[in-house]
Amino acid sequence: MSEDKKKAGSIGEAVIGAYKKVEDKFTDTFLNEDGSLKTGKVGEAVVEGYKKIEDSVVGGYKKIEEGVVEGYKKFEDKVTGRYIKIKDVCEEKKEDSKDTESGDCGDSKDSGEKQ
Repeated sequence: MSEDKKKAGSIGEAVIGAYKKVEDKFTDTFLNEDGSLKTGKVGEAVVEGYKKIEDSVVGGYKKIEEGVVEGYKKFEDKVTGRYIKIKDVCEEKKEDSKDTESGDCGDSKDSGEKQ
């Protein structure tokens, strides 16, 4: 009984045959040989319109992203520049005092205080 199958009969065969004809007509009409949809003129216009919308959205996003990145770079440059200036001043003070434990440039326990 594991292989229990019923035959379609004459009505079932007619329904299956009709369905197969509809399926074949559909695939011939709407599908390319590779299985992709045939778009036609209307489909091509829709795809082209979508592409324009997509390009404008992506372009807008890129402008926003570039602005954010540029703003961050300016901030980073200011912070980095200030750090380098402070480091240079500290190195000059260390050379002048010959004392690396002076606390003036964050080398001692007082390094947490504002300079």
